[in-house]
Amino acid sequence: MINVLMIGDIVGCPGRNAAKQYLKENAERYDFIIANGENAAGGNGITQEILHELYHASIDFFTMGNHVWDKKEILQFIEHEPNLIRPANYPPGTPGRGTNVIKLRQGVKIGLINLSGRVFMPPLDCPFRLAEQLVEEMRKETPVIIIDFHAEATSEKMAFGWFMDGRVSAVLGTHTHIQTADERILPHGTGYITDVGMTGPYNSVLGVEKGIVINKFVTQLPVRFEIADGEMQFNGVALQIDEKTGLCTKITRIQQIIPSA
Repeated sequence: MINVLMIGDIVGCPGRNAAKQYLKENAERYDFIIANGENAAGGNGITQEILHELYHASIDFFTMGNHVWDKKEILQFIEHEPNLIRPANYPPGTPGRGTNVIKLRQGVKIGLINLSGRVFMPPLDCPFRLAEQLVEEMRKETPVIIIDFHAEATSEKMAFGWFMDGRVSAVLGTHTHIQTADERILPHGTGYITDVGMTGPYNSVLGVEKGIVINKFVTQLPVRFEIADGEMQFNGVALQIDEKTGLCTKITRIQQIIPSA
């Protein structure tokens, strides 16, 4: 049995600090740690410096989403970071990769796939059809496969989870920054949650200073978003996966409030 942790969207410096504090006490519980890092740099994108800061904090692997290109410098390093993937359904020729297979210290191989939904999201290639192709190919190497499905609509996420049931170890939703309480193991053994949630400022609106967002809704005027401060939250899910069958045997939702430093 292998133990995997998936950390919900890390937002800015508060999110990085929350992840570090949680992992300082808990990293040894897990064989492999994944995080969605598309908002790790000031709430938009990721830099190589921050990527390596989080590697140092015990995170092994990063998935991204629609904010993958927000820090343009990613174009200079994404090809050289095998443990960083972006949605696989971007057009052919897009820099970076959308999948990878990593060999753990125990000799077990774990496959990672990042896909973007299309409802209220950029119109990328069909994630359902592409997932079928990618999973079929990946299962030749390992039955242990985790998909970060970065999508807005809960219906699309749930449909995708049912579509993948029994074919992958877990379908873990990201993007909305709100952790859902529907973690479960689907009938054929796939762990599922609609959204893992956000690791970042607790008293905020999706990580942003709440007064700024309220003002935008009230006035309908453009505003400059700023990451909130104060208390932090850590959101994630812990998975137990049978390395022989690739089936998920346990999924546990994690939500922890962390005082500001």
